[in-house]
Amino acid sequence: YFRNEGSLTSTLRTLLFFTVLMITLPVGLYFSSKAYIFEGSLGMSDRDSYFYAAIVAVVTVHVVLALFVYVAWNEGSRQWREGKQD
Repeated sequence: YFRNEGSLTSTLRTLLFFTVLMITLPVGLYFSSKAYIFEGSLGMSDRDSYFYAAIVAVVTVHVVLALFVYVAWNEGSRQWREGKQD
């Protein structure tokens, strides 16, 4: 019973971590890439910088989702192997 509770806690921590990452990272990268990279360094117009910053945010969402699937797959596989050995 306690091992299942520990795996549930671990799963919820992983889910919470990736939820926070999914909210903060794309939004932060959107505004920072727009201001500092596209408008600041590259000197793009306001309209172009919105477009490219949105692309950065969308790519970031896909990367975070891929990382979540990878971590969840490995965590589930590990828990299945540990349960199989008992």
